[in-house]
Amino acid sequence: MNTTPNVMIENAQMRLIIASDGIVSSLVFKPTGTECLVQGRRIPLSTITEPRPYQNEIKLAYQNRRTTFKSNAVRKEGDKLIIGYELIPWEATVSVKITEAYIAFTLEAFNLTEDYGILMTEPPISEMWFLRLPVRDLGHWGDWLNVIWNEEVAVNVLAAGPCANADSEEGDGYRILQAGSDEKVKLTGVTAALITCAKDELLDKIAILEEDYGLPHGVASRRHDLYNASYYWTYSVNPTNVDEHIAYAKMGGFRLMNIYYPAFLESRGYRLIGNYDVYSPEYPNGKADLKAMLTKIKQAGITPGCHFLHSHIGRDSKYVTPVPDHRLNLLRIFTLAKPLGKTDTTIHVEQNPLHSTMATNRKVLKIGTELISYEGYTSTPPYSFHGCERGIDRTTINAQPVGYMFGLLDVSEFGATSVYLDQNSDLQDDVADGIADLWDAGFEFFYFDGSEGVNAPFWYHVSGAQYRVFSKLRPEPIFAEGAAKTHFSWHLLTGANAFDIFRPEKLKEETLRHPFREAPRMRDNFTRLNFGWLGYWLPSAETIGTQPDQLEFVTSKAAAWDCPVAIHADPATLAKHPRTADNFEVFRRWEEVRARKWLSVEQKQSLRNAEQEFILLLNEAADFELLPYDQITRVANGCRDVIAFTFERKGDLYAVYWHISADKALELPCGPKDLTVLESIGGVSQAISAGHGDSAIVPLGKRRYLRTSLAHRDALIAAFRNARVLDQG
Repeated sequence: MNTTPNVMIENAQMRLIIASDGIVSSLVFKPTGTECLVQGRRIPLSTITEPRPYQNEIKLAYQNRRTTFKSNAVRKEGDKLIIGYELIPWEATVSVKITEAYIAFTLEAFNLTEDYGILMTEPPISEMWFLRLPVRDLGHWGDWLNVIWNEEVAVNVLAAGPCANADSEEGDGYRILQAGSDEKVKLTGVTAALITCAKDELLDKIAILEEDYGLPHGVASRRHDLYNASYYWTYSVNPTNVDEHIAYAKMGGFRLMNIYYPAFLESRGYRLIGNYDVYSPEYPNGKADLKAMLTKIKQAGITPGCHFLHSHIGRDSKYVTPVPDHRLNLLRIFTLAKPLGKTDTTIHVEQNPLHSTMATNRKVLKIGTELISYEGYTSTPPYSFHGCERGIDRTTINAQPVGYMFGLLDVSEFGATSVYLDQNSDLQDDVADGIADLWDAGFEFFYFDGSEGVNAPFWYHVSGAQYRVFSKLRPEPIFAEGAAKTHFSWHLLTGANAFDIFRPEKLKEETLRHPFREAPRMRDNFTRLNFGWLGYWLPSAETIGTQPDQLEFVTSKAAAWDCPVAIHADPATLAKHPRTADNFEVFRRWEEVRARKWLSVEQKQSLRNAEQEFILLLNEAADFELLPYDQITRVANGCRDVIAFTFERKGDLYAVYWHISADKALELPCGPKDLTVLESIGGVSQAISAGHGDSAIVPLGKRRYLRTSLAHRDALIAAFRNARVLDQG
């Protein structure tokens, strides 16, 4: 009979009970007495996974395959949990640190309880979970933060360092929140924390944990005044045109400017990434000129940030040519079956090249000082790569002996103009030093682009690469965004991701498909996302271009979830677009709304209606009004160049309308009586000309408003649909 007592661990907020047989039985939120775990399920506290059984009797009795063993015994010795497992003679020692904000668990050691009979000092473990809690469904699941919550209580298992793997496993009516380790990263010395508290106190508790463990301040950045600010993104700003960029950014009310690295470094696309010390010609004094430009941007009241592909190495950079760095990532390793001469175009190998990439420009082998492309390979013996081109990317041709080992280079799938570095080397630290030196010029927020471009295990290296850069940025970024995220990134990427550019005709649809769907998921993670990036398209025969209603739609749906947007902007394009003033006025109004926290809870709920569009007006008192509005379809007999919407306001019917690119006139088949054209709501009215017969001619160009009686709704809509576009005069 097992007489070992159950284990109880508690602070003022929670009480965790683990049965002596290794099963988790209870997690109570003490202020309300709420049981947070699903009951009636036998979920082990811990599991160990071996790539195959190693103990002789287990190896003989069971299949030699990846096998997971469950905890079957737990006892407490001082501040340590000693966990035993079924079948295998291993115990895990987990130390417990109890604070008022959280309870931390650190996997300290694996202890062999009996002789294996083989010479092995390291535990034959591929991964293990040292904390597993079957938390019942509470209504909200934050997959990134690894938290389950409702309005009363939140249960969070999160990593207290980059080497702890925090994740979850779905069950029927519950989810197992778990934390563990991975032999590819670090098996022991990893820490995770359990927080169980009132939902509204969760960020406070995480902030304490971040401070205690020296983590990036993810909570503080989420509380920064600029956290929900949109940004003006540019690849072309430099000391010669910065004033022009500042003028446009201020026109749109942008408080942030995100600067892509080609704006100040020689780039040639991605081909020179890694050369972080070679400035563009517009910066003859290098960093001093960059610093002066950033100072000017700040003096204009705009906070500058930077945008790098931190895990990419350009194929024309110093790390690739003339001698490729030994720290570039290799996807597979091969062994020469025959010597390789300097003129050979066939490479004989011992291993089967099957599944080596055949994508254009990604078929690259790294052999010594040389990069070699291949046309194809044989997947039956004798194995070889054939049709080889030697010394590509201006690398140094070499000869190598039989038995020499080389690899398939990890060339980026995005254009094949860069390669990925080996995250298990210190090359990422070299890159981080170069980026940190540029950061020192005065940047304040960061975009981690290309974050998916790392080697496995991805749960570790995606955030790990970000962390290696982030840790060298002084002062710490006020916030950061990134192209990919894993659990530990929550402390780093406090803005989540930005979506790539969608064409004008698809922008509303794609906004609903992507950021609009993700926003509530990010809210479950106590985080916002960026509803950008927005492109800026000129009207042409192929597209209507970027128009005010598109921007109104995206930024209003973003504001519904306290999220910003981002615009890709270049003055040369902005100057050519006839509706830039209208477009940037949309941005300006919504940015002021964000800055003033003007929207009520009820207004945000209304904006979350995917089927309804809204317009933000400036009224007679120069204050904001938010109103639903509806597009008039088939304006001017289906002319795509005229856009119009109707809305009700103060007992009247309004139409807001404009031409996508020109200054013309619109003939409406209705009399001018009871019609008023306004430059703006509350602005001066404009003259309406009489047309042929019973019709009215109104100016058509920039965004204007037309006011009439509600009783004329059907007549006004019919008039817009049957209108004619006239040349001015």
